[in-house]
Amino acid sequence: MPPVIKVVRAETFYLPPPTEPIDLWADVPAAERVFRWIEYRMQRRVPMPETDTGDTYFARVNQNRWVADCFCGSAQVVSPTDPRYGCTECGWGWCALTFPDDVTAVEAGLLTQPRPHLRNWWHPDDPANPDQPPAPEPEEPQ
Repeated sequence: MPPVIKVVRAETFYLPPPTEPIDLWADVPAAERVFRWIEYRMQRRVPMPETDTGDTYFARVNQNRWVADCFCGSAQVVSPTDPRYGCTECGWGWCALTFPDDVTAVEAGLLTQPRPHLRNWWHPDDPANPDQPPAPEPEEPQ
């Protein structure tokens, strides 16, 4: 039986350089790890957001990874352990993330799909959710 591949979160995706101890970033909150990872991988400074934008985004699962999309078109792997998002591309400040009420149940439900690249989930309240029922047709005036 093949090993179970869990849904990927920021703390297991954004890891320190392979030449460093695996627990080097253990004390770094999940939402901040991406900034360290980008600096290492891209070899450039990326300022950490200093402000809270007051915006709220919906987290979703895309191909077995928790992700959040920025309005600029960028996206990052995120984690329900640190429900914040700051964009490394456009520099948009910290935004709150909305996860499902029962993250464990959503992840368990996704594990029934044996192919991780087909594991996708959208928050039912997310206006970008492609599985939303169609809007009712407006009534014709009489």
